Amino acid sequence: MKKQLILSPPNEKQKLFLASHVKHTAYGGARGGGKSWAVRDKAKRLCLRYHGIKILIVRRTYPELINNHIEPLKNDLMGIADYIKSEKNFLFPNGSIIKFGYCNNDDDLEQYQGAEYDVIFLDEATQLQEMWIRKITACVRGVNGFPKRIYYTCNPGGVSHQYIKRLFIDRVFEEGENPEDYLFIPARVTDNEVLMKSQPDYVSQLAALPPKLREAWLYGRWDIFEGQFFEEFRISPDPEKCEAAGITAEEAKKQRRFTHVIQPFDLNSGEKRGWHLFRSYDFGYNKPFSMGYWAMDYDGVLYRIAEIYGSTGTPNEGLHWSPQEQFRRIREFENSHPWFRNREFTESIADPAIWDRSRGESIARTAENYGIYFTPGDHTRIPGWMQVHYRLQFDENGYARMYVFETCKDFIRTFPLMRYSASMPEDLDTRLEDHLPDEVRYLCMSQPVLPTLPQKEFSFAANPLG
Repeated sequence: MKKQLILSPPNEKQKLFLASHVKHTAYGGARGGGKSWAVRDKAKRLCLRYHGIKILIVRRTYPELINNHIEPLKNDLMGIADYIKSEKNFLFPNGSIIKFGYCNNDDDLEQYQGAEYDVIFLDEATQLQEMWIRKITACVRGVNGFPKRIYYTCNPGGVSHQYIKRLFIDRVFEEGENPEDYLFIPARVTDNEVLMKSQPDYVSQLAALPPKLREAWLYGRWDIFEGQFFEEFRISPDPEKCEAAGITAEEAKKQRRFTHVIQPFDLNSGEKRGWHLFRSYDFGYNKPFSMGYWAMDYDGVLYRIAEIYGSTGTPNEGLHWSPQEQFRRIREFENSHPWFRNREFTESIADPAIWDRSRGESIARTAENYGIYFTPGDHTRIPGWMQVHYRLQFDENGYARMYVFETCKDFIRTFPLMRYSASMPEDLDTRLEDHLPDEVRYLCMSQPVLPTLPQKEFSFAANPLG
């Protein structure tokens, strides 16, 4: 018995996406809007309607394709279309094809040379470089009577943020681009009824993000990635929040409330003797190197208790110390410091690049010669920055999950200077003096936490879609 394909009903925004016939349609803007479902549903409908149509679905990596499209479609199309693993496509009895492609670097573009498709879906398009998008979409061509369209799903941020924003939000067109060919359908998490029922706390998770990320990911604002990257970071107590809580600024500083910079305390006193110690390291030669020292209390709160920063004093200028010189001095510092003598470090995290042996002995091996043993850190950038943001968040009582001793002058100097990247708006601008934030990121990724969720219901009414 031939199986009948059951199509789930779309929400109102997804209906607009499914009904769009313009050449370029972009859908989304905020997280949780049901974008991947819309891609799969539209692709299935096209294949059933047009016999022999060729469809391509692209994401940045193949594992993303497996998780977001291939596995769900296997369930949806069982008995209706065959998945050919070697070809990475679904083949329908009427000759229609849904093929899957990825593009994580320039070399991946070779798989699209000479290819022709009738419809292409670029899922999470802002994560693909503009050049990749242009070359892949050039494959939409052919002399048959099938529709020739390109569908984009997207959120603010990502490497092609400015390109997608120009076309679909600002609608600033270059020669050869017809405005009538471009349509943007905004969608937010509240439009996704299925997600709202299955994961009602997802809105609260988005609402707990730093303000600029919250505006982008919750409300779909495309114009907010400007200014300070670590906008939560407070060197002094927040006077307004202290006043609202009925405490003085001096009391707040003593209690570590609404501030991240605190007075040092003795790590050898009382129960603190049992706290875990950590190192985090980012190598530098022309640029500064950074070694951070951390303590973690029994509640999982991190304290930056000391640091060694290899700078000449001129911003972003390194000391030109060899790895041998850096670790010799680091070992001398640790041997002479009362907090580190006769105590073991729970873990030491570093950039995985220091294990490179292409030019001789690796930096990690040099460190081992001085009794310093590192573990490769997870250097995934956006999730890493989110972990730093989460630790900087204050709970409703004014307490954070990361503090900095006021003796850590280079942390206090560099963190407020970090700004958003213009080309990768969710990321930090790597042209800045970002070496110390990098090693902080490695450490936070090794000890992940969940965001501090807001205690009150979040209102959408005051924040219209940008």
